[in-house]
This record gives sequence, structure tokens and C-alpha cells, in this order.
Amino acid sequence: MLEQEFDRFAQEYEQLHAGVLAASGEGPEFFAAYKAADTRRHLGGAGAPPGISKLLDFGCGVGGSLPHLRKEFPDAELIGADVSGKSLEIAERRYPGMAKFVALSETGAMPLRDASVDLVFSACVFHHIPQAEHHRILCDLHRVTKPGGSLFIFEHNPLNPLTRRVVNACAFDENAVLIGASELKKRVMAAGFQQVKTCYRIFFPHVLKFLRPLEGALAWCPLGAQYYVAARRTAQKG
Repeated sequence: MLEQEFDRFAQEYEQLHAGVLAASGEGPEFFAAYKAADTRRHLGGAGAPPGISKLLDFGCGVGGSLPHLRKEFPDAELIGADVSGKSLEIAERRYPGMAKFVALSETGAMPLRDASVDLVFSACVFHHIPQAEHHRILCDLHRVTKPGGSLFIFEHNPLNPLTRRVVNACAFDENAVLIGASELKKRVMAAGFQQVKTCYRIFFPHVLKFLRPLEGALAWCPLGAQYYVAARRTAQKG
């Protein structure tokens, strides 16, 4: 069960995460920060986009993305949702008052109203979820997203050898199944989202960080260590 798996690692998650990322020369803060910044840039250019009044961090874990989402979307109400009760307790202690925390069921719908969220953000969560559950969960994320709202899913790229090495070395990834970008894109579309786009990220480790300004021109290249799928729920049903 996902709840039991992540409850088991909740207390030491940050330390374990930092250890497996050491090969990249970066820590968890770097990866959390770039995802939030990419989301804001994709949506609205230099400034935080208008109309993001409620943001759902789906699979928020111990809350590592929350301060970065707060920085990029300062006016949004943040909701952190996860199946791990222990992770949510830690997130609430770390960031009191920053977000509303919601416990998720492994089998039921999210306790959120239909069309209530402007932006759904998910950072490297779906490779932990059994693939047979992806369609149900993506449909539920579509349900809670407002017409005109957006979905951003960041994932590890299984085509990148360093990524596979990091995942294989990570204790809390022992049951992970990496998802190719094209497959995730199909699943997002099958759930009803439209205007789906894939962008590849993280081509250069810390030692080559002076080359990172080139990353924007490489977003098409399927060799980045991670990628994101961005999509919208259109005003029309479907």
C-alpha cells in the first residue's frame, strides 16, 4: 500500500532524497525550486499568472514543493494532498499555515469539489502509483480542475541512464515504475485533458551548470533527466 510505504519513509525522506541526488551535484531544494518556477514560466511568463486562486499539490509528501509554490504563486491558496498521514503531519509542522492539508484515500475520490482548483501540480508522484490506477486518478484530477485550469505532472525520464541509476539506488523508489513521456501524455489525454505538451528538463549536472541557459532550446530532446507534461481542462466537457 502506498500509505504504508510512504509512512515508513516519512521521517527520513529528505535525508534519503538528498543522498541519492548527490550524483547530480544538486539537492532536493534545487529540484523542487525548478519545478515550481517552470510551472509559473510556462503559464505566465515573467510574472505569476493571473487567475490562480487555488493550487493543488497532488502527492505533496512532506511538503518540499510548498515554499517554492508559495514563492511563484504568492496569492494562491495552496492545498497539499497525500495518502501518507505521517508525511502530512511532517509537512504541517514544517510549514504551519502555508497550506491546507488533505488526506487522500488510495481507492476513493479526492475530498475536493468538482471544478474547484485552478492548477494541479504533481512532482514525481505517478511512478509510485500502480499504473492500473492512473486513469482513475487522472480522471479525478480532471474532475477537480476548473474549466480553463491547468495540470502539470513532473516525472523522471526512463530514457536517461543517470535517472535510472538514481531511482534504482533510492530506498523509497523500490517499487517505482518509471513512465515514458509519450505514455504519460496519452494517459493525460485519455482522462479528458487537452492542449497537452511535453517538455524535457535537467540536461546538465551542477558541474556544467553554466550550460543550463541552453535548456530551453533542448526541451524537445528526450534525454533530459526529468520531464513534465502540461495540459488544460478546456471549457468544454471532454
